[in-house]
Amino acid sequence: MAARSKKTLSSLTPIDPPRGLVRQTGQRIAADIASGRLTPGTQLPTEQAMMDAMGVSRTVIREAVAALRAEGLVTTRQGIGSFVAEQPAHALFRLEPGQAASLTDALHIMELRLAVETEAAGLAAERATEAQRGAIRAALVAIDVAIERGEPAVGEDFAFHAVITDATANPQFRQFLNFLGRFIIPRASVRIRALNLRTYLMTFQEEHRAIVAAIDSGSVEHARQAMRAHLVNSIERYKALAPDRLASHALPLTERTP
Repeated sequence: MAARSKKTLSSLTPIDPPRGLVRQTGQRIAADIASGRLTPGTQLPTEQAMMDAMGVSRTVIREAVAALRAEGLVTTRQGIGSFVAEQPAHALFRLEPGQAASLTDALHIMELRLAVETEAAGLAAERATEAQRGAIRAALVAIDVAIERGEPAVGEDFAFHAVITDATANPQFRQFLNFLGRFIIPRASVRIRALNLRTYLMTFQEEHRAIVAAIDSGSVEHARQAMRAHLVNSIERYKALAPDRLASHALPLTERTP
């Protein structure tokens, strides 16, 4: 039976608002994991305990834990709680916290994904087993459920892209996503304040549905096109958040989809 944390973590102290709460919260939990204060299999404190200790909201705690789960540091057991992973992922290449804090950095990461995930979607359409197609559909539904709960669906979004790479029959695609960790989902590091979050999430969810439909159909080219459209559109949406800030670092990506 997994050991439960018996005492307040050394890093769980109030965080200065108002910026970077999710990132700082995740860093402090990760620091206790890295130091061995939280050992593999140890259950994290309850959401309420972490809220009280760090002075942040339940949403911040959930986003931070979801980000750590996407990085492979934390696992969640339904109805029980969150635990330190038994074998935390050790990436050969990982973006350090704060490196993806700007929109420019997020867009550079999106371009990197564009070069890899477009091909991954095509291979998934060609090679996916029926069970893997089912897992992709289930991951899509999990995003819907998170959106209905009013959550940003960071972990669920990561899982969706991850199960597509699983269906390539080439484990290096999944390793690539694990190397990037939670930063493949820009909203995990770039806060969205100017937009209605639900509207934003529903927009990209429709693009996710097109990807799933193409993979289900077995059409390699359509799957590539759907994934490319999703990532290009995502780049354009993030560029629109702060065009003035990005003017001097504009990415040479002009392709747009209808």
